[in-house]
Amino acid sequence: MSRFHSCTVHEFPVPDREYYAAAPAQWDRPVVSRPRRPAPSRVRRRSGRAPLPLLALLGLMLFAGGFLLGRAGAVGDGLSSPAAALSQQFAPLPEEPEDGGGQSVRILGVPGAAASGGEEGGAASKEDWNLILVNGDHPLPENFQVPAFTQLVNGHSIDKRAYPALQRMMDDCRAAGLEPTICSSYRMWEKQEELFERKVQSCLSQAGSREAAEEQAAVWVARPGTSEHQAGLAVDIVDKSYQLLDEGQEKTAVQRWLMEHCAEYGFILRYPTEKSALTGVGYEPWHYRYVGEEAAGEIMSRGLCLEEYLGD
Repeated sequence: MSRFHSCTVHEFPVPDREYYAAAPAQWDRPVVSRPRRPAPSRVRRRSGRAPLPLLALLGLMLFAGGFLLGRAGAVGDGLSSPAAALSQQFAPLPEEPEDGGGQSVRILGVPGAAASGGEEGGAASKEDWNLILVNGDHPLPENFQVPAFTQLVNGHSIDKRAYPALQRMMDDCRAAGLEPTICSSYRMWEKQEELFERKVQSCLSQAGSREAAEEQAAVWVARPGTSEHQAGLAVDIVDKSYQLLDEGQEKTAVQRWLMEHCAEYGFILRYPTEKSALTGVGYEPWHYRYVGEEAAGEIMSRGLCLEEYLGD
């Protein structure tokens, strides 16, 4: 969004939470009691003794069956019991003691299942979905699609994979007594075109030409295809008490908290003031981008921008 612009013009009041709540019919449905079925009547059976020959025959069959099973268990080492076969299919992985020296945890490993270190495991790569680089030199293709969205309130949405971290960050910020407000999130291609053209028109009077106006506009509003909002991984967050997108935003209590803690949730301040020459974007102390906790910790602690982290 453009500089020196209020979110209040385009957005909505602060929500209680970012998630999209289920319809009341799904969580407020009355419980319908079901009538109990009558207990089945008990039928008295006549007591009587089984004939003696029948009991003798039954005993003989049980003895023969036990004898045959005993011999089968003693044949060769190549046959295994059902319990042994089950233990081979779900074999416990080697036990590792916990850091505290307590009792270890046994985990059943399923044959053929690949071990995974989780979303944050392994070395960072430009191919990772959360580290996709979007800027003037690396635009998104026009057919780019976010695999799945989580719909937020007030018409906002974000990549489903980044949503849990965003919700935790917003909840913890509010638990600290602050009032963060999301004023921009995912944008469709057409929406980005609209915002860019609006900024270009505001720059024309001073720029003198369309080309110069576009160059000036691109510093504050990304050209279509070059905005991280189109990737579904970026949100603009402002303080409810100060809803202007200008440098004064950095002095608000919300931004001070976010700049200190955002990396704990996998987010980074994407466009620091001293990195504009590398990012091609002016200082935006409201624009947060999800990259994952591992990358965010290194980027924020070392004072990098995403371009430097990815070696671009």
